[in-house]
Amino acid sequence: MSSSAKDFLELIQKSRKGKFKIYIGMSAGVGKTFRMLQEAHSLLRNGVDVKIGYIETHGREETEALVDGLPEISRKSIFYKGKSLEEMDLQAIINEHPEVVLVDELAHTNVEGSKNKKRWQDVLEILDNGINVISAMNIQHIESLNEEVKKITGIEVAERVPDKILALADEVVNIDLTADELLTRLKEGKIYKKEKVQTALNNFFQSGHILQLRELALKEVATHVERKVETEIKTENFKPIKFLACISSNEKIAKNIIRKTARLASYYNSPWTVLYIQKPAENPEKIALNKQRFLINNFNLAQELGAKVIRLKENSVHKGILDYVIEHNITTVCIGKPHAHLLQRIFGYSWIYTLMNRLNERQIDIIILS
Repeated sequence: MSSSAKDFLELIQKSRKGKFKIYIGMSAGVGKTFRMLQEAHSLLRNGVDVKIGYIETHGREETEALVDGLPEISRKSIFYKGKSLEEMDLQAIINEHPEVVLVDELAHTNVEGSKNKKRWQDVLEILDNGINVISAMNIQHIESLNEEVKKITGIEVAERVPDKILALADEVVNIDLTADELLTRLKEGKIYKKEKVQTALNNFFQSGHILQLRELALKEVATHVERKVETEIKTENFKPIKFLACISSNEKIAKNIIRKTARLASYYNSPWTVLYIQKPAENPEKIALNKQRFLINNFNLAQELGAKVIRLKENSVHKGILDYVIEHNITTVCIGKPHAHLLQRIFGYSWIYTLMNRLNERQIDIIILS
């Protein structure tokens, strides 16, 4: 039995709630599903009741060969827009209650009419039912890395998983390959069918993209390990870090602040809050409908990323922030860089400097995010 499978087996035996292991990779084709199936065979040989809940082989021969011999929970067919589509059968998994279930493609969006919108929500239910889950996903599907991945690849990834799901995992394993190994696998037709290879090489699978995505994946897993170590060795005199992200109704700046603060909170395994100070001029009756919609979307994004969202009515922005910081023992305040004309900067943004001085007096960190 491999040491990895043995470690996971020990974890299983420690708790009633299901244990959660995620295989993560820099892109499709690194071998996440392959490794999940290998581990399943190892567990099966050691008498563990392991079943396939949902595996996506993408027609890859090596992966398909490993599905043989593993018990599978039948998928369910859902009729949608004139087509019969196959989805993971959440209820069947809960009813059969295997010790371990394999659930691939964690970022998948379920067909309309399913109990949960996303597969990661299905996984949370499975874990709550005391079933252990081994799953897999690519680095580009992590919510707070969305903008970074878009900058690297030029591609907006639609299916995303909130960072809190990774934080919940008991084990995160990075399946690492060099860029050369990955490109060789692609050119040999081991990732996509031959006719798709050239398009992939021209787009997502450019060598520069792969190197940057590989670095992101390595950092993500290293961060997860650091978080676990910190959680397990916290001492009594440790002052927990608490982040406060201060947003306005400016959609893009607010989204950026939320995502960057989510990364920081994830790195430090810390609670965080998003605070919106609603000045009288931003009363719902006075604020444009599209601004209201953007604001609500950003509140929803923050909640998905694990933040508590607070909306306060206050004439003075810096007073509202300061009062909240003091009352809730915030250690680190994150705000956006003021983007304004000179006159606005002189007359409208002096609150930022007042706030900075007041926070400095209390030894509270302030991070200005561009």
